[in-house]
Amino acid sequence: MQEYSLVSSIRLFILGSLEERGPMHGHALRLLAEEEHVDMWTDITGGAIYGAIKRMDADGLIEELRTERHGHYPERQVYRVTDAGQRALAELRSEGLGSIVMKPDPFDLAITRLDPATLDELEEVLGDRLARLRAGLARFGEHYDRVERYLSRAERMTMRHQRMRKETEIAWHEELMSALPGIIEDERRRRSTK
Repeated sequence: MQEYSLVSSIRLFILGSLEERGPMHGHALRLLAEEEHVDMWTDITGGAIYGAIKRMDADGLIEELRTERHGHYPERQVYRVTDAGQRALAELRSEGLGSIVMKPDPFDLAITRLDPATLDELEEVLGDRLARLRAGLARFGEHYDRVERYLSRAERMTMRHQRMRKETEIAWHEELMSALPGIIEDERRRRSTK
């Protein structure tokens, strides 16, 4: 049985960052996300931080502490974690550490519902998919090599986890490519008996 997490990564990032580093404004949180390269090992994007801040403020998890202005930059609201935010952070941490997230890939359904008219194109389509996965792993590795010295031990392990998931996906696709002639033959046989 699969478990699905309801953890909000972006809430966990914002609350955890504010708790660890103290009050911050949205731009500082976005820069922190870039510095920690969270886009490489989470589902967080820098641009999503601002909307999340507004929702979390409305939900009472964070509150505006003050407004700052440095030089000619626009005014920025500085936020801190509320008591409700502290409780939410504890729940998010607990849930994040206990949850297992293995989302179904629509590819798996598509490979079991093949179009008989395109079976001859399947090897090329899968070859392209495998090439894109390999290229993604190569880009990941290059980026990791550039940032590795800045990462904490926990971040290094998280990045290793992401690399291993990518490597496993590639290995499975290689196995699928090897099995492809039999899959195509089976699909043609099944379709011809209908």
